[in-house]
Amino acid sequence: MPSSTLFTDAMKLTSAGDGVYDGELNEHWTIGEKVHGGAMLALCANAARTEHWAGAADENAQPIAVSGNFLWAPDPGPMRVTTTVRKRGRRVSLIDVELTQGDRTAVRAAVTIGEPEHHVPPLLSVNPVVPLMQPDPPPGLEPIGEGHPMADIVHLAHGCDIRPSLTTMAPRADGGPPVIEYWVRPKGVAPDVLFALLCGDVSAPVTFGVNRFGWAPTVQLTAYLRALPADGWLRVLCTTVQIGQDWFDEDHIVVDCEGHIVVQSRQLALVPPAQ
Repeated sequence: MPSSTLFTDAMKLTSAGDGVYDGELNEHWTIGEKVHGGAMLALCANAARTEHWAGAADENAQPIAVSGNFLWAPDPGPMRVTTTVRKRGRRVSLIDVELTQGDRTAVRAAVTIGEPEHHVPPLLSVNPVVPLMQPDPPPGLEPIGEGHPMADIVHLAHGCDIRPSLTTMAPRADGGPPVIEYWVRPKGVAPDVLFALLCGDVSAPVTFGVNRFGWAPTVQLTAYLRALPADGWLRVLCTTVQIGQDWFDEDHIVVDCEGHIVVQSRQLALVPPAQ
């Protein structure tokens, strides 16, 4: 039977006892043949949150920081997530997570659990997304789907409406750095904390902006959950500080339809070889 395309189904975990959870790396949440890194980070966050909730009454606590190291790129199929509680505090807890398939570890993550920011005015905010991107996708911006140039690679489109601005991916005429824009929301459900964390890794590699295409494996990814997302489109702005010969950084800022910064992320990845 084909697996469900719903994001909430892709995040389901079944307790095996002693902080261990079983689940599935869903075939629809992949880039090419490999499972999307943001989806695996979200699964690690979900396991840590579930384990925390099992031992605490505060269900307002969420994975406010998730720092993952990617050791191996697994295929869709069964997987296991093992959690280890390092600290259970009144405001902040720390849980280590390992995501394995068979006898190989794919992701090792440290997850900080706490209560994210409430929707109150911040003391200071430098939000570059709101003046640059409108809350809804501009008219005519096509979703990834049949006939779209990214449809054969970005299988996430089975489970979410994802609308990249293709004009922002190409090298800039002025030689400036790439600034990539996306509008994203899950199909059939409202965006939640885990989907917002996934969106911290939703963009195509910024190396597109220097004509380097192909697989750009993430080595390390850290995402911060700043607030709970409102129901609607999530706007994602992807930038970089430096694209080296071997390594590049990639930053995401995820903003909800009400203008709140919900996720910030930074990753270190390998530059694809010249073609």
